[in-house]
Amino acid sequence: MRQLLDGHATFRREFAAGAAPFLQKLASEHQSPGALYIGCSDSRVVPELLTSSAPGDLFVVRNIANAVPPLNDADASVGAALDYALEVLHVEHVVVCGHYGCGGVKAVLDGHKKLKQMTSLYEWLDHLAPSILASRIELVDPEEQWRAAVEANVMQQLVNLTTFPAVRKRLEAEELWLHGWVYDLHSGGVTVFDPAGERFVPAEHALERGPV
Repeated sequence: MRQLLDGHATFRREFAAGAAPFLQKLASEHQSPGALYIGCSDSRVVPELLTSSAPGDLFVVRNIANAVPPLNDADASVGAALDYALEVLHVEHVVVCGHYGCGGVKAVLDGHKKLKQMTSLYEWLDHLAPSILASRIELVDPEEQWRAAVEANVMQQLVNLTTFPAVRKRLEAEELWLHGWVYDLHSGGVTVFDPAGERFVPAEHALERGPV
């Protein structure tokens, strides 16, 4: 806790003191982020850092394994954030960002049934199991299975987003764009899903082809 409080003191001294007009502007105006970012709770994956975003740029939802429970699921927390992002903030982009080395995905691959004593975590991971387990069928190497499962999980959450009528309506009207990303903890790089090639490609390659 001391580290957190010292960190806040540093923030006040090195950022807030010199950014008073910016902070006052943020406080006095309605937020207007350009994107809803749905990512993993992993402490090593910081969305504002990996996108060089400033306060106010991203509307962020984080949970174990960047999950989006489908419409009418018992857990409505992500759905509530989605409603707010679309209906109130009018974001035009939704990013689902997983990361290689995701512990939640690995727990499913290893057999999350042994986590039944952690009731909430077990039920949460149970949402993810079908797509994750299906992704490993043709792969033998455990590391390749893990990477493929992380990517498959991101894609399934994009599918789950389309169970929400507000998402479908905006997609059809070309007022909303969905993006699947995977962050690499080792390199600091991001791969993005390329619908044309049906695969994940480095973000810089996607940018070379034009706006995404």
